[in-house]
Amino acid sequence: MTAVRRIQKELSELNNKPIPGVSIDYEEDNILSWKVSMKGPPDSPYKGGKFTLDVKFDTTFPFKAPEVKFLTKVYHPGINEEGAICLPMLKDEWKPAITMSKVLTTILDKLGHPSPDDPFNPDIAAELKENESKFKATAKEWTKK
Repeated sequence: MTAVRRIQKELSELNNKPIPGVSIDYEEDNILSWKVSMKGPPDSPYKGGKFTLDVKFDTTFPFKAPEVKFLTKVYHPGINEEGAICLPMLKDEWKPAITMSKVLTTILDKLGHPSPDDPFNPDIAAELKENESKFKATAKEWTKK
């Protein structure tokens, strides 16, 4: 099964060159399902938070993007209430050459730099544009919870 070989290779690379603040857990008998822990970036309203993501690989990986979603509630314009992430690389811009290191680094960057452009949650995006300090206060509050 090519998916398993590729995922093993991805895990090996992530173990050799870990992403600061990111750890990966999976069950020995199911390498197609990961739980990823991500620390909130230091210069963001998510500082001090620990976020859990669910990563599910299809048996056709790397030809089909993994499903990645936040299990932790996040007050962020690019993440909806179900934890889905607005990230083109996980949708129509997916290419088999994209590594999980790149995916996780991009998610961490998106978490640290919330942008009101191309939002998943228009209300939060509007608040970020119109009242950034209120947005940051709410994001910090959610992060504490």
